[in-house]
Amino acid sequence: MKTVHKTAAPPVAGKTFTLFGTADSTKGYYRAVSDLADACLLLQPDIDTLIAEIRRLGKRQRLARKLSAPGATSLHRSLVQNARIYLEPYTAAVKEHLRELSLLKRLDGVLSFTEEQYHLAMLEIELMNQEYSARFRNARRKLAFLPHCLRDLEADCQAAPCDIDYTCRRCSDRCNVNAVSTLLRQHNIEPYIWMQANLKALFRKLKDAEGGLGVMGIACVPELVRGMRMCVKLGIPVVGIPLNANRCARWMGEFYPTSVEMEEVLPHVKGAV
Repeated sequence: MKTVHKTAAPPVAGKTFTLFGTADSTKGYYRAVSDLADACLLLQPDIDTLIAEIRRLGKRQRLARKLSAPGATSLHRSLVQNARIYLEPYTAAVKEHLRELSLLKRLDGVLSFTEEQYHLAMLEIELMNQEYSARFRNARRKLAFLPHCLRDLEADCQAAPCDIDYTCRRCSDRCNVNAVSTLLRQHNIEPYIWMQANLKALFRKLKDAEGGLGVMGIACVPELVRGMRMCVKLGIPVVGIPLNANRCARWMGEFYPTSVEMEEVLPHVKGAV
């Protein structure tokens, strides 16, 4: 099998977030979100309880009002404050994006993610990865779903549908979908480009198979956290790696090249059975 080698991704800026911040690499982001998770686990050592509290907070767009209400807890305030301190450099464009949204688009729960929701989602993704990575690797069948915006936009994409969804045909050595798919196949993980599959119905059908099902997702932060929550609700171990920036037509009006950090994919696939 041919291995596609990818060098470190060049910095890209998204419509709302970039994991590069103002740096030349994403290392600062991944160090910050890991340190944030450690700090929050000191406040609430039970990781399942912590994830549940973050999820509850993250579903509220008007967090400022909630945190000033009589029922707000010191844990909730600390989570939001700490997340802002660690992750604000990576979400600098959110406020301007929200100011530009039309009234109709404000009803879209993904497009209208607030900066606080981004911070909490990033933290939740990190904690879910810590909680479920080992179980994902040990699942007998492992599926990965990649966004089509990762493809080489200058190539004539030859991806084709199969039994579950579209699969990469390796038509371009410059394609991030090709690079990630090749890596995943080497570790017994089935990669698909998510185009048309009804994921909830598919996961319900497969989750009780002998040996269990594990799922990996790659997507922009709002889409990724929602998909991971769905898997957890279905009892499926899930890991997720956020895109380095959100640059697809949904956000930008047309597609611009984006990337994912291959070094962050590796820890979740090494040692997979």
